[in-house]
Amino acid sequence: MHKTPSGSSLGPGGLDLSQAFFKPINNTESPSPTKRNTKISVIGTGNVGMAIAQTILTQDLADELALVDAKPDKLRGEMLDLQHAAAFLPRTKILASVDYSVTAGSDLCIVTAGARQIPEESRLNLLQRNLALFKAIIPPLVKYSPDCILMIVSNPVDVLTYVAWKLSGLPSNRVIGSGTNLDSSRFRFLIADHLDVNAQDVQAYIIGEHGDSSVALWSSISVGGVPILSFLEKQQIAYEKETLEEIHKTVVNSAYEVISLKGYTSWAIGYSAANLARSILRDQRKIHPVTVLAKGFYGIDGGDVFLSLPAMLGRGGVLGVTNIHLNGEETQRLRHSAKTILEVQSQLGI
Repeated sequence: MHKTPSGSSLGPGGLDLSQAFFKPINNTESPSPTKRNTKISVIGTGNVGMAIAQTILTQDLADELALVDAKPDKLRGEMLDLQHAAAFLPRTKILASVDYSVTAGSDLCIVTAGARQIPEESRLNLLQRNLALFKAIIPPLVKYSPDCILMIVSNPVDVLTYVAWKLSGLPSNRVIGSGTNLDSSRFRFLIADHLDVNAQDVQAYIIGEHGDSSVALWSSISVGGVPILSFLEKQQIAYEKETLEEIHKTVVNSAYEVISLKGYTSWAIGYSAANLARSILRDQRKIHPVTVLAKGFYGIDGGDVFLSLPAMLGRGGVLGVTNIHLNGEETQRLRHSAKTILEVQSQLGI
């Protein structure tokens, strides 16, 4: 497919006009070879992929952005549409191709491509089709960018992050899933809305599966540094557990509601993925609930299972998992979530 990077060959016969337009100053030297640009590749240019790409551009997270998709016309159209906004954005070189060689040298590869569920199709059959798709995506990504970090956004994200890890051969710290980072943002928004405070002052996590068996960590929620449940108990303020469960249920159903209203989700996951990209590429060492290899944490055993835990992210990928306190009920729910995912993984045969 034709690629259209930014170029300066505008003169007759492809003459590089930049050399004529700019005169170098005296006593210069070439840039150090150790200084290199930051490159992000996004695989899949559907609604989610393009929301991620657009957010990466507006937040100035990459010097080079590569887009890959199986549909060449749509892909080129999306690339041109972004390039035409160059005057309004930080300078970023934007490339696009159906060939994975365009991703060469990526620091971060974000995979959003995935098979859509056919009406009445079983979850297992959908997973098998996604497995076949990932077999065509993950190996070439690692071939062209052996030092990259893989971020999986495609659903079901926990199982597909495990699939990506197995197919890539990369160490586990360099394969993560977007997991419950967005779920936790929705959770924080709902709590903040109840208390009429800024969501950034709410510390709250959803962990486990990105799905129905996710776990809300009510025991560790704080607002402005104040633990909520212990505060209510000390002040002898009554609250109903059903109210808490209803908030969690709203979080779980949030994506379904958005899809039923507009047909798909895009903007929130776009911001979530960009948020993770920033922490990784700028070595922010921030804590995010993301899909990681969870074996050995909180009594999770029985196999290599990937699910969301609060993890510190930096330039090396997953730098560690936070030793957050879980009460007995939360621990049991997390183990149940792990068991649910393991049961699905065992049917894939990889």
